[in-house]
Amino acid sequence: MIYSVEEANALLPDLRVRIERIRQGRKALIESAERIEERIAADGGGIADSAWFEVTSGMKTDIEAIAGMGVILRDPDEGLIDFPTQIEGEQAFLCWRSEEPEVAFWHPPDSGFAGRRAL
Repeated sequence: MIYSVEEANALLPDLRVRIERIRQGRKALIESAERIEERIAADGGGIADSAWFEVTSGMKTDIEAIAGMGVILRDPDEGLIDFPTQIEGEQAFLCWRSEEPEVAFWHPPDSGFAGRRAL
């Protein structure tokens, strides 16, 4: 899929929610792993609790939904998303971070975030 700026901006409300759930899920997984490590150190055993399975399932759902939109989740902690687009007939990416109010940057495929340019 090739996105216009308007089409990308229309997805932002949903992406904000999904990215936040992924961030929270990642945090919960790290905490769960720490609890498992503590149990292993204490008694030699450790098993993931039901919350671990729920979190991984929810994260998988959100990551698959984002991928299904044809966009690329570059960094969930930063909320960095790339939308495939064309700029002057060339392949490019509209670049957005979840702290930004709207899509306002783009970059060529080979430059990444460091090559961001204002639209």
